[in-house]
Amino acid sequence: MKITEDLIKKLPKTDLHVHLDGSLRIETIIDLAKKQKIKLPTFEQAKLKSIISGEKAKNLDEYLKGFKYTLLVLQTQESLSRAAYELAEDSAKENIRYTEVRYCPILHTKKGLSLTEVSNAVLDGFAKAEKDFNIKSGVIITGMRNMNPDISLKLVGLAIAYKSKGVVGFDLAGEEMNYPAKEHRAAFDLALKNNLNITIHAGEGYGPLSIHQAIHYCGSHRIGHGTRLIEDGDLLNYVNDHRIPIEICLSSNLHTKAVSSFAAHPLPMFYDFGLRVTLNTDNRLISNTTMTKEFMLTTKHFDFEYKQIKNIIINGFKSSFLSYREKTIMLNAILEEMAEIETHEMKAELINYDDKL
Repeated sequence: MKITEDLIKKLPKTDLHVHLDGSLRIETIIDLAKKQKIKLPTFEQAKLKSIISGEKAKNLDEYLKGFKYTLLVLQTQESLSRAAYELAEDSAKENIRYTEVRYCPILHTKKGLSLTEVSNAVLDGFAKAEKDFNIKSGVIITGMRNMNPDISLKLVGLAIAYKSKGVVGFDLAGEEMNYPAKEHRAAFDLALKNNLNITIHAGEGYGPLSIHQAIHYCGSHRIGHGTRLIEDGDLLNYVNDHRIPIEICLSSNLHTKAVSSFAAHPLPMFYDFGLRVTLNTDNRLISNTTMTKEFMLTTKHFDFEYKQIKNIIINGFKSSFLSYREKTIMLNAILEEMAEIETHEMKAELINYDDKL
């Protein structure tokens, strides 16, 4: 079956690793800035997008500079709800059926919002989108490695309080070098005692030791990025044997220099070896990407065919932090949907072939 953007767009998908503050619409940033009387470097869409973009970044620090502008406008309940709603809407347009969106509530309190006000605003946006579009969203509360571990503990408490209200997990993000995850162990201990799902950014800006800590010190159920896992065969086998999902973000990995090129990306090896790899956007705005683009990259650079794409999509649904019952229902539904798409595509290709005879 021929892989096209139209086909990928039709297929039901997940996006399990996407940052709210890295995925705003550029026009929304400008509109919010004007309404909030915030000064931007420019109010021209193309120019501002170029400034915020991380596509030409030389390292992770440069890649993260664009967040300065997105966070400027995400300090009100209205802006947070709008950002959540629009991200879900944009995702639904390419048939992403389930998304897990992460963000750090502390970063949205600079103008006086409380953590509960921030949380309610984001969840309200996703709840409204769920009513309007064919998409379900879960929220992952994110701590920052470079912040005091006490803040992570506070954020885990917030995640636990909202666990039955739309929050599905806890994450740790930020610079890996010099900020080991084990320093936040008290927060992860509390999360695990309260049966909270955990995913951690690891093996992106630092080696496999970062992944080791995420799993063995912090009890992580998934690994964000994990590109450096390729450097430790024993740990790779452990991750594979225990079916710990890897949240791959191709465009972002290239932009942050987690990999030097698409050709150097370990995704094909991970897939062939049997790891439970998932594909995700990370930051739709900063990396100028969509889930459709990310899957098209696998075809362009790794010669992935429909079978591999389908398996990665299934991995996404299997790896979600939904309850087992919800996951089973959703997976069965999308398998039926994919079967219908496959039948339609094969019939169309057959008709096309006959017309050429």
